Amino acid sequence: MKKIYHLGSCSTCQRILKELEPLDGVKLQEIKSEPMTPEQVDKMASLAGSYEALFSRRAMLFRQRGLHEQQLNEDDYKKLILEHYTFLKRPVVILGDQIFVGNTKKVVEAAKEALHS
Repeated sequence: MKKIYHLGSCSTCQRILKELEPLDGVKLQEIKSEPMTPEQVDKMASLAGSYEALFSRRAMLFRQRGLHEQQLNEDDYKKLILEHYTFLKRPVVILGDQIFVGNTKKVVEAAKEALHS
């Protein structure tokens, strides 16, 4: 399976999608208009090693809700990611049994290499 979870209104996601082209055979899921299912998030977490690895501490809601002052566990991370799409570190690229989470240059380069090799 080749799939990319992204946010259509995110300029960083748009830039990375352009960088990853061509996207032949890749299913794109825009997470605001097509919310992630618990099964999808579970699959991502099993590939990434934890729900925390998928969690974005940069989300505005993270500070607004005072989450930065709390001790969060794996169940909390899962619940928050499913509750609001902004808590997912984006984009998430899944290529078979490989997962690439986030927008760092290193992650994007690795995803691009895996996608086109």
